[in-house]
Amino acid sequence: QVQVVESGGGLVQAGGSLRLSCTVSGLNFGVNNMGWFRQASGKEREGVANMDEDDRTDYADSMKGRVTISQDNAKKTLYLQMNNLKPEDTAVYYCAATTRWYCVVADFNAADYDYWGQGTQVTVSE
Repeated sequence: QVQVVESGGGLVQAGGSLRLSCTVSGLNFGVNNMGWFRQASGKEREGVANMDEDDRTDYADSMKGRVTISQDNAKKTLYLQMNNLKPEDTAVYYCAATTRWYCVVADFNAADYDYWGQGTQVTVSE
């Protein structure tokens, strides 16, 4: 059984930083992309950052320049470092993975990702 578990969300003041973590278990092969998405209240889920199986990265315009995606292979953990956070970054942040062969690192279509975590809330105050 595949499990995706995020952690690291919380309440932070504008201009602050947070690092989100994601561990994936039960998925031993065929992962093309892993990425971070977010969904604000009343809005559609949108991509934030991706990393493919060759460690190439891509960032959506939503937070480009303020986030960095990375991974620790030994810990099998994916990270999202978020800096200079703004109130409009308030959302539930999700970690996702896909094994679809056609997905490239620039694929921020949530429908192409099959494995999702439960999400972690990030709230940025004024």
